[in-house]
Formats: sequence, structure tokens, C-alpha cells
Amino acid sequence: MKDVSFLRGQQHHLVEYMERRLAALEERLAQCQDQSSRHAAELRDFKNKMLPLLEVAEKEREALRTEADTISGRVDRLEREVDYLETQNPALPCVELDEKMTGGPGTRGKGRRNEKYDMVTDCGYTISQVRSMKILKRFGGPAGLWTKDPLGQTEKIYVLDGTQNDTAFVFPRLRDFTLAMAARKASRVRVPFPWVGTGQLVYGGFLYFARRPPGRPGGGGELENTLQLIKFHLANRTVVDSSVFPAEGLIPPYGLTADTYIDLAADEEGLWAVYATREDDRHLCLAKLDPQTLDTEQQWDTPCPRENAEAAFVICGTLYVVYNTRPASRARIQCSFDASGTLSPERAALPYFPRRYGAHASLRYNPRERQLYAWDDGYQIVYKLEMRKKEEEV
Repeated sequence: MKDVSFLRGQQHHLVEYMERRLAALEERLAQCQDQSSRHAAELRDFKNKMLPLLEVAEKEREALRTEADTISGRVDRLEREVDYLETQNPALPCVELDEKMTGGPGTRGKGRRNEKYDMVTDCGYTISQVRSMKILKRFGGPAGLWTKDPLGQTEKIYVLDGTQNDTAFVFPRLRDFTLAMAARKASRVRVPFPWVGTGQLVYGGFLYFARRPPGRPGGGGELENTLQLIKFHLANRTVVDSSVFPAEGLIPPYGLTADTYIDLAADEEGLWAVYATREDDRHLCLAKLDPQTLDTEQQWDTPCPRENAEAAFVICGTLYVVYNTRPASRARIQCSFDASGTLSPERAALPYFPRRYGAHASLRYNPRERQLYAWDDGYQIVYKLEMRKKEEEV
């Protein structure tokens, strides 16, 4: 009987304990429900306060979007009007040809000077407009050069970063160049002498560049006397030829690109050099080079001014000079010089580049693709060109 009474007492205590625990749980549950109800009420109040504010913010956002669209439309309309006015009132072409071609100083150096150039191909095209622009990527510093070999059978991309460097990056194709961390996968070609400026050129499997001759470091911001042209074999990685450029007192040909003294260019006719000397420090000079021997075949004093020039290129024997401002704005071809005399300056188109406000450190024309490879403040850009016959009216 004692055992039964003891068990009943234990059960009674256990039941009382469970009842106390359940009562505590019920009290806590009631507190949670009260807190949940209070929080829900607070959330409802917050929502009721925020809804009008959100509606006001949405209306303001729509108003700002409408205003931005209106401003964008006005800017586009203004740019179209400016383009139309510039088309109707183009900049005056360079017309100093007769004065420059009638002798005077500057007749030193190898090759014929200021004589009409006899075309070796049937190329008779000139630029009608810069049709489109594509920004590939940003690689390297603000000044440099990137290009293809216009005579090469491969799609290799050559990148020469900087104005005083001795290592070129070579990418198998354009797609490899556009990849992230592309420099790690590129092969490197080191030349025995650092180049000067951004006037280098890849042509027919060779890298052509200018260097300071030994013992002529230059000074005072201008290179003294002359520069030496180097012809470097990219496959064998050897210097196959060199020649002192036959012009003394070289100065930068482009007023906005102070590091370049000789700008090499290639077109359908072959190899060219753009330069300037102290003899006429206001205008650019053009030379036709022999790519085999580096000899200067002909030279011309052009009417294109150095002031505000930033880069140039040659197409079908015609030099096109690109001008800009400082600070940089929208670049434009504002002077042309046809060495063959077929295209007069008055009949040459003077197109603007597509809407991008930057400064071209270099421009390289590819005659096979009819497009320009540009280096713009570290950005690599491709410009597609639209051509017309030189005899056609603008």
C-alpha cells in the first residue's frame, strides 16, 4: 500500500509540474502573439506612411526620366544641327600647295623633292566618311600603338605600349586580345633598341621603328639632329637593316603628340613617313620610303599645319591629317595632301570621327580591311571607313 501511495504522490507532483510548464509556455506564447500583433500593427503603420512617399518618389523618378529623355533629344538635335552647319560651312582646306611646291629652302636629303608621285597601283580611292567606331578594350598607358600586318597572312595583333619601350606584345588573333588578362597569354618580342614615340609600323613581317642614334640622347624636349630607322625581322628577331633618316633638325610633326618625331605609315602604295623639321616648323613633311632598303625615294613639303595635329595616315598616296584640341574634343580630318596631285584639297572630304571625345596617340590604316586601328588614351578602337573615287564630287 505504501508503494501505491508513493507512486500516486509522484504522479501528482509530475502532473503539477507539467501543468506549471504548460502554463508558462502558454504565457510565453501569449506574449509572442502580443508582440507579433504589435509588430504587425507597426508594419501596417509604416507601410501606410511609406506608400505615399513611394508614390511621390516614383512620380519624381518618371519626371526625371522624362526630363533626361528630353535633354538627350535636344543634345542629339543640336549635334545634328552642328553637323549640318559644319557640312554647309566646312573648314577651309589647305591651299598653300603652290607656295610650298615652288622651291625655297628644304631641298636637302636623299630622294626627289616636291615632284609629282607616280602611282604604282591603280588605287584611286579617298575617304568619304568615317562610318563607324568600335571600342575593343583598354590596354596599357595613354600612348601606344596597335595594328595588324597589312601584308601578313595571319590575323596576329601587335601591341606596342608606351613611347620609349623595347617589348611588343603579339596576340594570335583579335579575339585573344579582347579576352580578360590577355597579356598573360601573349608572346613578347623584344627589340634591341627602344623605339621613340608611337610612329612604329608592322609591314611585311618586319617591325619598322625610329630610335635615337648612339651618342645622341637629345635634350631640352627636342631630339637633336637625326633619327635612325630600324628594320627588325619579327620571326627571326634580328635587325636586318638600318638607315639614318635624311632630315636634320627633326621636331614632332604633331603639335598634340610631342613624343613622336617620325610617324611611319603604310597604304596600297607601300611605306611612308610623316615628319617635320625646324626648317619649316609650321607644316608637315611627307616621304616615300623603300621598304627593302629604307632609302627615301621622294619627299614633299605639305600644306598641312602642325598646330593642333594629333595623328595622320596615308591612303592611296594621300596623306590625311587628324586635328583636335587641348583639352581633347571631337577629332576631325582637316587637311589632306595627295602626292600624285589627283585629289585637290578643295575636293577632299573633311569628315569628323564618330562621337567620342578623346585624343589619338596613333592611327594605323589597314588597306586590306579599309579600317583604322586607333589608340585613344589607352583604349583600342577600330574605325571603319567609307571610300569613294577621287574623281567623284564631295
